[in-house]
Amino acid sequence: MLWEIDLHPRHAEDDRAAAQLVADAADLHWDEPLQAASARSYLVQGEALNAESAEKLAGELFSDPVVETAIVAPIGDASLHATPQRLEASENAQLVHVLLKPGVMDPVAQSAEAAARDFGLEIDAVRTLRKYWIAGEDSSKLSEEKAQQLATRLLANDAIEQVVVGPLPFDRLQLGGDYKFEIRTTPIRELDDEGLMRLSREGQLYLQLAEMQTIRQLYTDMQRDPTDIELETIAQTWSEHCSHKTLAGRIAYKDENGERQFDNMLKETIFEATQHLRRQWAKDETQDDWCVSVFKDNAGIVRFDDQFNLAFKVETHNHPSALEPYGGANTGMGGVIRDTIGTGLGAKPICNTDVFCFAPPDTPPESLPPGVLHPKLVMRGVVEGVRDYGNRMGIPTVNGSVFFDSRYLGNPLVYCGNVGLIPKDKSFKEPQPGDFIVAVGGRTGRDGIHGATFSSAELTSESESLSGGAVQIGNAIEEKKVLDVLLAARDQNLFTSITDCGAGGFSSAVGEMGEELGAEVWLERAPTKYAGLTYTEIWISEAQERMVLSVPEEKWEAVCSLCESEDVEATILGKFEPTGRLVLKYAGETVADLSMDFLHNGRPPVIREANYKPLATKPISLPERDNHNDDLLNILGSLNVASKEWIIRQYDHEVQGGSVVKPLVGVASDGPSDAAIVRPVLTSRRGVVISNGMNPCYGDYDPYHMAASAIDEAIRNCVAVGADPTRIAILDNFCWGDCERNETLGSLVRAALACHDLSIAFGTPFISGKDSLNNEFSYAGPDGKKETIAIPPTLLISAMGQIADVASAVTMDLKQSGNLLYLVGNTDDELGGSHFSLVNDLQGGRPPQVNTQSALQTFHAIHNAINQGCLAACHDLSEGGLAVAAAEMAFAGGLGAEISLAAVPAEGDSICATTRLFSESNSRFLCEVPPEKQQAFEAAMSEVAHAQVGAVNETDRLTISESAKRQVDCSLSELKAAWQAPLDW
Repeated sequence: MLWEIDLHPRHAEDDRAAAQLVADAADLHWDEPLQAASARSYLVQGEALNAESAEKLAGELFSDPVVETAIVAPIGDASLHATPQRLEASENAQLVHVLLKPGVMDPVAQSAEAAARDFGLEIDAVRTLRKYWIAGEDSSKLSEEKAQQLATRLLANDAIEQVVVGPLPFDRLQLGGDYKFEIRTTPIRELDDEGLMRLSREGQLYLQLAEMQTIRQLYTDMQRDPTDIELETIAQTWSEHCSHKTLAGRIAYKDENGERQFDNMLKETIFEATQHLRRQWAKDETQDDWCVSVFKDNAGIVRFDDQFNLAFKVETHNHPSALEPYGGANTGMGGVIRDTIGTGLGAKPICNTDVFCFAPPDTPPESLPPGVLHPKLVMRGVVEGVRDYGNRMGIPTVNGSVFFDSRYLGNPLVYCGNVGLIPKDKSFKEPQPGDFIVAVGGRTGRDGIHGATFSSAELTSESESLSGGAVQIGNAIEEKKVLDVLLAARDQNLFTSITDCGAGGFSSAVGEMGEELGAEVWLERAPTKYAGLTYTEIWISEAQERMVLSVPEEKWEAVCSLCESEDVEATILGKFEPTGRLVLKYAGETVADLSMDFLHNGRPPVIREANYKPLATKPISLPERDNHNDDLLNILGSLNVASKEWIIRQYDHEVQGGSVVKPLVGVASDGPSDAAIVRPVLTSRRGVVISNGMNPCYGDYDPYHMAASAIDEAIRNCVAVGADPTRIAILDNFCWGDCERNETLGSLVRAALACHDLSIAFGTPFISGKDSLNNEFSYAGPDGKKETIAIPPTLLISAMGQIADVASAVTMDLKQSGNLLYLVGNTDDELGGSHFSLVNDLQGGRPPQVNTQSALQTFHAIHNAINQGCLAACHDLSEGGLAVAAAEMAFAGGLGAEISLAAVPAEGDSICATTRLFSESNSRFLCEVPPEKQQAFEAAMSEVAHAQVGAVNETDRLTISESAKRQVDCSLSELKAAWQAPLDW
């Protein structure tokens, strides 16, 4: 029997879901104002389930009787449809149900089902849903068509959810049918090139013609056709997401300096920079190679102290987040956490990071192309997804940023990062012949099918319906249980290797682990969420919270016992065998037999041409101003600079007790910190410093200088809080458009060249990275022609520094009236791509460039000054330049400041006041120095450009003057209000 349990808020003011619906409808300019009521509901099915047991579930398990009331009845009962009395328009309200589609992961239902069985109740299944009663504000009734439109736009995502207007049309839950085993083959040998590409596209393989031809030739030589699972395995392994074939491909690159041939562009730029540094360190006895494992595991590893190393990885989850923002971001965070858990023999996650790129949240709804979710809904879903995963796992989210540009409309970018702590002797792994292949964690379902190949494709207005299966839903509680088990098993030496089931599921995990050996897998043993999965679906599903271990046979009983103690499933799926082949079996029959060498080395190299033509530098025409008060307020109130407090406060950044410098600092803990500091070992005062750098606007001028500036910014953010510049490691995350276009690929190569040059110049190694290409959205325009929205070339640089003693850390908020203000670093005429240009809609100018020699000297000088205790506060100059940095320091500390532009160190006397205020030149810091430390500070700065530019005072104003003319004169309250207003949701 199927019972429905509806849980209603006791008071109308507690109905947050209804209030959110009304607010969202108003934001998106719905036809008329609405009123609404909501309930959260459970569907519970069981042959022996009666009214008494259903009431018991409602009262003792599902509801909070202090704030909720329950209605319990068999499905279809009229009492379940009655409009709540708290809704004024009760007689005209339209009932709308929103529930997950069959087969979509439902973590709440999964937990509820287990808890119900703990109650001793025999049940078959549980599902959750949301219910809404909606009417016009004047009590008018919505038609079924209008209700459906409203729900589709605001309440449900068609990728994973379905909408039912009126009573539910079923009396049983769909639990899946039995699978009838049948080996399927694809007749690839008979296909011509056009047929190959049709198969690639329609089968969601997303391989290129040369790759499809290589596969055809393999099976022609073997005199047989591939099974479906063999074809899928090759596609997963050769996908852009898994093999990085563009960055690692052969590229003929041409720019204004000539031509250059790359055999493997990634290895010859970013990888080579790190190897160059390590060769230098090996030759110099005074140098220390502190890299442990780079570019060969799930995350990069560097040395931390005598006992522990640090692992760091940042992933992208863009395409799934465009379709289903909550699930995409949720599993993006879950996936990168599993990356560090699966590094070496397992790292303990100690903190998370996140960086998002969205279209402006005030985008007019009527301007949205078909198939695009509104940016505000995307933003809220993404933030909630990251929030829920990190918070529920007990991992602090300590650093991040948000960037807005209309070109992210069809393709939001979601970067998720995780830092892990790993014992030095657990930093490497290697499966052994004869080891069991063991799956640990969640069960396998249809969620995440084709996720890896889907991530390699361009999004279109049809992606939601065609690729909805690529969306995954996470369960953070399950992953926390898995983490606890794995760390215990690691410390007991119960396995020899570990990796996560990321893109490609078991296909990638087992394929990568067994690359040097070989593996035999018994697919029918995999635990599934429901009946009916084919052997291919089991193999390529990206269902979440699963890890794969290689376990010696004699250790299996101990692993099994440990997993049982934490209610975590562990299953033997096969064995690693030294055959050099991947053999997949189902019910005793071989469904795949592939050479590991062909899988990992058989892909034909991608050979592409790349061109870059620099833009001509055009002078910028600066507006004439009596003062720059409005400019400063407008920049502070622009989306890219404005406070992200609405996001930050949703994250737990205190859990685990190691947070030292938080995301928000100052007297009211609402000033923007430059970087986060975490103490991962609570018995030690040594700290980890986390920061990032990114500014896509510079890429519109020159991607080389965009990349260089991002690296400089990430490093100087670390240095500003106290990190040692000789112990900073960085990660690259390239998000680009369609690199089939020569000029797009050319811009990517140019950015990679900058990464190579800056890494070597700063002595800062890259230790890991990730790329996400084809971030474009296509749709049919009003005239029926194809229109495409391409993201701006976007490079995120994440930095992980170290600080010897967290007690020496410095924050950016002003501390004491009478202290002196120093500007360190030269200001140049660099307003191209600046936020001053953005808010004033100006074109032209030169983007910020990096003088690596002076930058490195500046970083070391600032670090020495911090170690000597010379700085009370330090803030890097970035978005908005000097004026914004001074404003942020002042209102964060609740103290006024007076600054003179005449004293600003500048490249040339001709730089005007506007440029001195708002130039975004790199490698600069604004420092607060106590008078008694002035001499020591100036001695520390003796080799770099610096000048005293002002002082801290007890007023509530920031004044910045040029000679006798005040360019800025604003109260702290109006500065802070402008900064906090845009995202004060």
